[in-house]
Amino acid sequence: MSMMEIKGICKSFGKAQVLKDIDINVEKGDVIAILGPSGSGKTTLLRCINFLEKPDKGSMEFDGVRYDLEHIKRKDIAMIRKKTAFVFQSYNLFANKTALENVTLGLTSARKMGKAEAKEIGMRMLEKVGLAEFKDHYPIQLSGGQQQRVAIARALATDPEIIYFDEPTSALDPELIGEVLLVIRKLAEDGMTMLVVTHEMNFAENVSNKVVFMEDGQLIEKAASKEFFANPKEERAKAFIKNIRSQHDA
Repeated sequence: MSMMEIKGICKSFGKAQVLKDIDINVEKGDVIAILGPSGSGKTTLLRCINFLEKPDKGSMEFDGVRYDLEHIKRKDIAMIRKKTAFVFQSYNLFANKTALENVTLGLTSARKMGKAEAKEIGMRMLEKVGLAEFKDHYPIQLSGGQQQRVAIARALATDPEIIYFDEPTSALDPELIGEVLLVIRKLAEDGMTMLVVTHEMNFAENVSNKVVFMEDGQLIEKAASKEFFANPKEERAKAFIKNIRSQHDA
């Protein structure tokens, strides 16, 4: 049974239709790589699924409950968000708070958890991303890769059913990308359900189990990752993979 099913999701900004009838099915433990050229609607899709943008229409079935996305109520959005987490490309850490405080803030403020319990969870999550010894460091004292790992620890602290990653390595220097992808790979091995917008083809091919390929706001192809990279069906997907591989080999 699906953990989450999205049907017919549409979104326009003014006259520009950015998402055109997107359907996605997410099963527990899936790691879905969302691929496509810049401007294809990948980030907008993630933001609509997590209600950072309001979809114009479509439906979502989540944990057995169906929602009409055009008329979804605030309390339902809050309920869904409690079960999901979002990792942004720009970290979004609070500059005046330590790594540990950044991880625990959502637990103590939004979820009213006691400080001792929140600290225990926060330390466990920092350990999970390899940053326990940096708990008292402020963001300015951390590299971009370390900051993104703190952001992942913050997402994990709320014990989400699904984590959305919006190009989690795109703001990083090349030598720091590997440490973040390694953390995400470990989460995949632990069975975490994730949707990842990424330009990292090696990651998509070897860590995700499904690929969604988008262009111009449309879902062009859905496939198992190995199958997609070995034998994409659509001409546009073939051209995309060929172009990416030629850039990598250059």
